[in-house]
Amino acid sequence: MSRGLFRYDVTSCATRIIPGRWGFIAQLNEGRHLKKRPTEFRVDKVLQAFDETKFNFTKIGQEEVLFRFEPGNDLKSEFVPTAPPTADSTSPSVVAINVSPIEFGHVLLIPRVLDCLPQRIDHESFLLALHMAKEASNPFFRIGYNSLGAFATINHLHFQAYYLAVPFPVEKSPTKRIKTVKGMQDRGVIVSRLSNFPVRGFVFEGGNTMQCLSDSVASACIYLQNNNIPYNVLIADSGNKIFLFPQCFAEKQALGKVSQELLETLVNPAVWEIAGHIVLKRRQDFENASEASAWRLLSDVSLSEERFRQVKAYVLEAAGFQETSNTDQEDDSTYDQLSPRAISHLPKDCVVIH
Repeated sequence: MSRGLFRYDVTSCATRIIPGRWGFIAQLNEGRHLKKRPTEFRVDKVLQAFDETKFNFTKIGQEEVLFRFEPGNDLKSEFVPTAPPTADSTSPSVVAINVSPIEFGHVLLIPRVLDCLPQRIDHESFLLALHMAKEASNPFFRIGYNSLGAFATINHLHFQAYYLAVPFPVEKSPTKRIKTVKGMQDRGVIVSRLSNFPVRGFVFEGGNTMQCLSDSVASACIYLQNNNIPYNVLIADSGNKIFLFPQCFAEKQALGKVSQELLETLVNPAVWEIAGHIVLKRRQDFENASEASAWRLLSDVSLSEERFRQVKAYVLEAAGFQETSNTDQEDDSTYDQLSPRAISHLPKDCVVIH
């Protein structure tokens, strides 16, 4: 910050927890709207070829890169301040600052940056993101991913992450476990669906190994992007819980099915907004934010119940699950999510000055 690398001072942005059951978090961030880099590609295609003429992360300044992130040579984590080049350094995975940050420590994880991969998840890159969540080992550090068509703004493979010392509303949402058949290839992964949350989505957790959990979610993401279904991913609980949200806001917007009132807020409901951290660009929206307005915005992101059930069947199959033959496959039991405990100095309806 002292070197002037950020487009605005995020620590001066007012933040408050909206009163209500869910505790949606509202932030007033006028600088992000005015100074954020505009989207340079179509929003109706999830898979698009990398275009070197558009902005990409090979064009960022060297001073924005914090460190390489790669497997170590032993079982312990370490930070090497002056690491020498290695055989796999020709296209390193790097962590860089987000020059248009939303919160404290907002960074980008860019897998194999010089390979110029388009914004599409693969098994290797998703496992890398899961390792980052595990290494951070902090329940308030979450990692997010936006596909094209779900408000990713740069078509160069990247994940986002930052610290926020309160629970996200989605982390507090009850879930219903989806009953699946245990087979020979059972990976120990449990999949549920969110219950009583404005955006319909899946929750993946468990797994015999980190690779098992990662492969299940990555396979589901690959199905969605191959079938042109925009989606967002939130990696929470130090990599132990992953939320997957198929969404349709851009499609509804193109069809004129989003109200003018919502469009005027200029809110792009990407992974952080869906999780419940809503970045508002206008002071009037921030001051008038309510649980009802947050719910109304996020409801327009969600697939319909009928469409969600259709997508669910294919997502589960892609992730290696076979549903039980019951008419209603979800477990009748509803489970409350265990979420990080709120920091006591952030009461409801407060304004935070960093």
